[in-house]
Amino acid sequence: MDLFDDESPQDGAGNNAPEFTVSEISGAVKKTIEGGFSHVRVRGEVGRVSRPRSGHLYLDLKDDKSVLAGIIWKGRAVALAQQPEEGMEVIATGKLTTFPGQSKYQMVIEDIAPAGAGALMAMLEKRKKALAAEGLFAPERKKKLPYLPEVIGVVTSPSGAVIRDILHRLRDRFPRKVLVWPVAVQGQKSANEVAAAINGFNAMTPGGALPRPDLLIVARGGGSIEDLWGFNEEVVARAAAASDIPLISAVGHETDTTLIDFVSDMRAPTPTAAAELAVPVRLDLLAWTDQQGARLSRALSTGITQRQQRVRDLGRALPKVETLVEGPRQRLDYLGERLPGALNAAAAKKRVALSDVSGALRPATLARAVASDRRRLNDLAGRLGPALQRGLTQQSQAFGQVAKGLQPRLVQGDVTRKSEQLINLLRRLSDRASRQQSERKSRLGAIDRLHETLGYRETLKRGYAVVRGDGAVVTDTQAAQNAREIEVEFADGRVKLKGDAQGALF
Repeated sequence: MDLFDDESPQDGAGNNAPEFTVSEISGAVKKTIEGGFSHVRVRGEVGRVSRPRSGHLYLDLKDDKSVLAGIIWKGRAVALAQQPEEGMEVIATGKLTTFPGQSKYQMVIEDIAPAGAGALMAMLEKRKKALAAEGLFAPERKKKLPYLPEVIGVVTSPSGAVIRDILHRLRDRFPRKVLVWPVAVQGQKSANEVAAAINGFNAMTPGGALPRPDLLIVARGGGSIEDLWGFNEEVVARAAAASDIPLISAVGHETDTTLIDFVSDMRAPTPTAAAELAVPVRLDLLAWTDQQGARLSRALSTGITQRQQRVRDLGRALPKVETLVEGPRQRLDYLGERLPGALNAAAAKKRVALSDVSGALRPATLARAVASDRRRLNDLAGRLGPALQRGLTQQSQAFGQVAKGLQPRLVQGDVTRKSEQLINLLRRLSDRASRQQSERKSRLGAIDRLHETLGYRETLKRGYAVVRGDGAVVTDTQAAQNAREIEVEFADGRVKLKGDAQGALF
């Protein structure tokens, strides 16, 4: 008989329809819905999107009349090629089920994809407007590319033709050191791997064992919008915008445009063009260097010739050497003739002055002056020793008197200060120990009260009981029927019950 079939009345007393529990009704509804809609594809617009800590993804699918709740379990949510966003038109594949806890039905989504290229473009435009509003596309935040980088980091697939084209072009133009960070350039893992590669290059230490690149190239060949969608993910755009290393984006062909093109410091129409933007042509630089060297040589030669001519012109305007030295030579001859007479006159004059000074000096006078000074010195030397001894004695006596009056007061004052400091320190330690002891007693009492409150004995006081069969806690009727001895514990004691051969208790 079906669960929902009505039974006819058995007597005239009234309707004898069966009664069902809420769980039975919910289970029957769940079985009916899942049986009829075990695999469905639903097209609609994504409404509310919620991502709790559990990792599951909750969303609404809606049209102009109805709303269908949906859930994507954690394992499927992380594997989605495109994460659903509010306002995005999608096609969801899964099954319908019910949620008895809230008496509602919902769709368990196993796969969800944009409803065609139009939905992807609409989502792309929405992301572009949001990032532009943050200023990530602003020209003033873009960094200038280095003219000749020493190391170039390339983020691309290691097995495609893109990396070969880039290396070949760099080798033709100007060979440089190249570090390749292999990534998936399409698929579910593409966005996270590209973002991790950009962040990884920026995390390298300049001058380390593995050199940090001076320039980054993020490259991929052409493809459909679905193939290039990994470079439209927000995580890639933000990683490129946050890069401290100048970055060139070379994703797709010339007509393909992705979000990374707007946030990068330079966009190249193709990967080969990115290599051309990264380095100049070595042969052109050599030719330019030769031209500049030739111009420098010509400029130096012309400058030297002009200066030589200028020196010759100035030299013709100067007087002859003989004319310049004729006057000084004549003056030298005149002074040389006057020098002997002037020397003799000066010597005679100094001799007369010396005679005048030395006339008053006599040996006897000098001897008397020396003898007088010697006697005075001997007299002062004999008086110096006793005077020093008396002064030393007086200073020693004065110092002793000062020391007798000073020492006891200093010692007593120092002892008093140290005692006061010790008493204050002991008082502070005692107060702190008392506070800590009171706090720990309070915490211990609170923990003990919490233990009593959470214990099962408090539950027994509210009318519950614990049933044990043969010493073990019984949780179902089958265990109770198989037990030889039943013990029931109440709040005020325990009661033992024994069973007979038929399992009856008494």
